[in-house]
Amino acid sequence: MIKRIIYISLGAVFMTLAITSCKTPSVVEKTPDTAVPEHFDSASDTANTARVKWQDFFTDPYLSALIDTALNNNQELNIILQEIAVSKNEIQAKKGEYLPSVDIRAGAGLDKVGRYTSRGASEATTDIEPGREMPEPLPDFMVGAFASWEADIWGKLHNAKRAAVARYLSSVEGKNFMVTNLIAEIANAYYELLALDNQLAIVKRNIKIQHDALEIVKLQKSAAKATELAVKKFEAEVFHTKSLQYDIQQKITETENKINFLVGRFPQPVIRDSEAFIDLVPKQVQAGLPAQLLDNRPDIRQAEMELAAAKLDVKVAKARFYPSLGISAGIGFQAFNPSYLIKTPESLLYSLAGDLAAPLINRKEIKATYKSANSKQIQAVYNYEKTILNAYVEVANQLAKIKNLEKSYGLKAKEVEALTTSINISGDLFKSARADYMEVLMTQRDALESKFDLVETKMQQMNAFVNMYQALGGGWN
Repeated sequence: MIKRIIYISLGAVFMTLAITSCKTPSVVEKTPDTAVPEHFDSASDTANTARVKWQDFFTDPYLSALIDTALNNNQELNIILQEIAVSKNEIQAKKGEYLPSVDIRAGAGLDKVGRYTSRGASEATTDIEPGREMPEPLPDFMVGAFASWEADIWGKLHNAKRAAVARYLSSVEGKNFMVTNLIAEIANAYYELLALDNQLAIVKRNIKIQHDALEIVKLQKSAAKATELAVKKFEAEVFHTKSLQYDIQQKITETENKINFLVGRFPQPVIRDSEAFIDLVPKQVQAGLPAQLLDNRPDIRQAEMELAAAKLDVKVAKARFYPSLGISAGIGFQAFNPSYLIKTPESLLYSLAGDLAAPLINRKEIKATYKSANSKQIQAVYNYEKTILNAYVEVANQLAKIKNLEKSYGLKAKEVEALTTSINISGDLFKSARADYMEVLMTQRDALESKFDLVETKMQQMNAFVNMYQALGGGWN
């Protein structure tokens, strides 16, 4: 009997499918282009710095401690971890949709019908047993188990579950991408803080040099070898340089607080060692092959998982055009007296039913949903291709930046050396009246700016070193 019902239902399904399948709208399919150049430059070494763990890549113990704290306390990262938990629960929810639903029910009631009705008249003439009339009012007691199940003939529910799995994996990759960015942001802010410390030290040394020069000019004015104008110019330069230190101190405070925010704590001093900053030499970064970006970059893998989920969404939307088969069943005991519940087969109840539902009136809504799912799939393809292209461009830019900054730093170091020497020369010439005060002032200002530029270039070198690691996809593993 059960097999017969199922066969009849399946036959009706396939008959309905033959009618509806020919009306399923066609959509445009697009395959992502994942081809990348064979190499970034002339090098074709497969060694890749992205495989290096961040603990080995960043050797400064103070920076490592900050990163470690951030990976535990950063609020944004913890928010993403909760989003991952939500995505994981979605998998269980989707999995539960294609499994049978079983409920246990128990109930009790009381029923009184009118005597002068067909049911009332019938019950009045019916005896339960010889000599025992039907009770009035009629109690009703029931206990049983009931199940319902939608047969996933077209894979709609399974594909929805697979899409949830893909989105869960995408959220994991999103977390990895967040970790990569967080590590890079902390490292860049840390090197910026070291650069500001060095610039502040330069300003303080320059203030002393300018103050000494001011005292010399005052002595020369007393000896009638200089004018009041020269004294005021030197005083103004000292005041200007002193004001710079407060601008730098404000930037130091803001950078410290930026780091404190990233590591999830209230403002406090950031422990660091700034003395060796100018002598830092970035490690050699190995870019590997462009094709390795597809495995190393979390954002690329995230886009790939989103594309996989979008493709499954199209299958789910397409399955809505086809009929759905539902099966329900129940078994239990029912009687008007609790003592009769255990008397079988008289108190036994059971049911088995199948229902077939096919879309008829709302096909336009289903078509629109199907087309929207396909458009989102194509959108996901373009996003996947864009992410791959962006990753390649980022690596190419950082490779060029590292090389150019290396050359620039060498030239700026020579500039600082020349201008530092020129400060002493201009001072000696000024003492012997062979140079005017403006030449001394301009030389001091140029030397200060060149030292600032040198520190700035060193910071850019370290940032390029960090950004290259980030662009390659390092830090999350």
